[in-house]
Amino acid sequence: MSTQHEGERVKGWLTGRLPSDWFEGEPEVTIDRDEILVVGRIPAPRQEGEVSAASRSAAEEGRIKQFREDTREKRIEIARELEHATRRKVAWGVQAGDTRTIFTSLSAPVMTRLRQPERQVLDTLVDAGVARSRSDALGWCVKLVAQHSESWLAELREAMAKVEDVRRSGPDATPAEDESTS
Repeated sequence: MSTQHEGERVKGWLTGRLPSDWFEGEPEVTIDRDEILVVGRIPAPRQEGEVSAASRSAAEEGRIKQFREDTREKRIEIARELEHATRRKVAWGVQAGDTRTIFTSLSAPVMTRLRQPERQVLDTLVDAGVARSRSDALGWCVKLVAQHSESWLAELREAMAKVEDVRRSGPDATPAEDESTS
């Protein structure tokens, strides 16, 4: 089953399973090979008059903390069900106003082989205090690339989804696969 197809199933399941009063609208669901991340928008706290950015941010952080504590047991229950069904870890996050917080997210090890010039880049970041280790430096580099090439990555993901659609409708497609795309 493709990640896109599974993503649609997971979103549908969550629509039916999540309490309707938790989020404003549909939650954002992101899936990779290891994890499902569910991020919902909750109402930002109302504050009277002109409010500083620091005050607004603190109020949003407080609202997120309250949501996290109030929903903990139910989120754990839902996560266990979804983890059992998908064999992926489930992480939660919330956005209130401009403040976005991911509660607990999986940190997966990724093996890579780097030649000396690439290792020197990582070592420079460590020596400069930008990162604590080569692992942190590599994570920092990946975040930077994602930040600066998001439109290219989005285009690539869209092209991969189209390829998956073509594969599903190919000559070896089963009737169940054909029905799920209509």
